[in-house]
Amino acid sequence: MSAAQVSHQNSNPSLLQDAAQAITVGELSRAEGDLQSVLRTAPDDYRALDLLGVVRVLQRRETGAEKLFRRAVQKKPDFAPAHAHLGLLYRQMGRPEDAVPQLREAVRLDSARSDASGALVRIFQDQARAASATGDSEKALAFLIDARQYSSDDPDVNSDLGTIALQMSLWQDAIEAFERTLKMREDDPLALYNLGRAFMGLSQFLEARQPFARYVVVRPDDPSGHCALGMTLAALEHIAEARKEFERSIALAPAQTESYFRLGLIDLDAKELDEAATNLHQVLAREPKHAGALSALGRVAFEQKRYPEAIDRLQQAIASDESLREAHYYLGLTFARVGRKEEAEAQLQIATRLGHDEAERRRTLFRIQDGTVIDPLSSQPQK
Repeated sequence: MSAAQVSHQNSNPSLLQDAAQAITVGELSRAEGDLQSVLRTAPDDYRALDLLGVVRVLQRRETGAEKLFRRAVQKKPDFAPAHAHLGLLYRQMGRPEDAVPQLREAVRLDSARSDASGALVRIFQDQARAASATGDSEKALAFLIDARQYSSDDPDVNSDLGTIALQMSLWQDAIEAFERTLKMREDDPLALYNLGRAFMGLSQFLEARQPFARYVVVRPDDPSGHCALGMTLAALEHIAEARKEFERSIALAPAQTESYFRLGLIDLDAKELDEAATNLHQVLAREPKHAGALSALGRVAFEQKRYPEAIDRLQQAIASDESLREAHYYLGLTFARVGRKEEAEAQLQIATRLGHDEAERRRTLFRIQDGTVIDPLSSQPQK
């Protein structure tokens, strides 16, 4: 090696440093001059190849940048910056499938590469939203699980994951995700509301009460929040408080059905049959095929011994939702009262079967949670 070559190689570190500083301040010509000087004496210098790739990106010469980053990776496979820059370039070019393996490798080599991990999170979020838009919840969930591996406390990632888990009735996973969101954003209204919904999915009404109560403080004028809190209070048998929440919901949005329906159920359970019928007819005025309201009006007619009307209402309810156990049960009782024993027995058998199906679904859910079957969120047995 000549003395001139040795001299140039000794100057390479200072040229690389100067080039990096020049890139930082936007002096791309100066940076390129330094890097070309390095590459003339050391054509395989991976650091110079990587930095020149950055220059090309800033010059919007993406094809040239890709070639340089790929050469840098070939010369030094464990050089995290080149993998990161190549992955970021692919993302910029709209090639997420090519970006992901490069970004993953960058993070594997250097866990502090927040640019690479952040890009991975955004890619997975975009892919999850695209999958969700096509109705592929399982695929969306898988992408969000990947995203959370790289940013476990990201409130947006956890909120998206919780929403998908909620849609799939993965209640415990939804709870965990929304609780993580709320650690970072204490009064996030969507997370509060959905956390309450997830607890209600597990029939954990005491736990659901707190997030709904916080939600109505954050959004006092949202009728859905008052209705949800009322449903929780009703399940806990705090009837007077529940009634106030339903009435508040109606005051905020008179043209609705759910709070009228819930008030009707409260009145029905209290044997205030005329008041129950009034509220339930409010539901049917806006939603004539509301299965729950039809079934409840069937119960009202049954209690008032108006059996032909009860049969008609209950059959309408079943036509709207044949899985409504209560409608089959009361239809069976009504048939029995009018002497239609075979039809009564058939309806009561259906009600019994639906009750067993619901119990089995809950047992399966508990097995998922205690680890005796595969957890659909992680694809691994829970501990």
